[in-house]
Amino acid sequence: MQVAAETRVLAVLDRLTKAWDRGDAEAYGREFCADASYVTFVGTVYRGRDDLVAGHAALFGKFLKDTRMFSELVELHVHGERTAVVVTRGEVGKKRPARLAKVQTLTLVLEDDGEWRVASFQNTKHHRLMEAVQFWMLPASVPRG
Repeated sequence: MQVAAETRVLAVLDRLTKAWDRGDAEAYGREFCADASYVTFVGTVYRGRDDLVAGHAALFGKFLKDTRMFSELVELHVHGERTAVVVTRGEVGKKRPARLAKVQTLTLVLEDDGEWRVASFQNTKHHRLMEAVQFWMLPASVPRG
């Protein structure tokens, strides 16, 4: 059961990437729950699918026009039969950057229609210098995993 769930969750991530790469806000939004919460790396909060579709339609038409999504899976955990948490490193741009400088956390749920969708999304800019200072000043804060 868990392997099947992981495969279906990874398919959602693949569809998100393909929709982004096409600049297709509607297809991008279909991968989210109707009441999804979406937090961008600048702190913008979109509430619900309609809100994030409208916001991304505007972004794909201007600031994010012709960009592609680049990401790498960090971890995927399925909890029970209906919830999964995914952490990725990623970036968007016209070409793949040397370093994927953002970290995303996605919580997916298996909805009553049998489809996995993103219930919440959080995108955070990774600040390597600040992290290095923290680890230097407080070595006990270095992740063990």
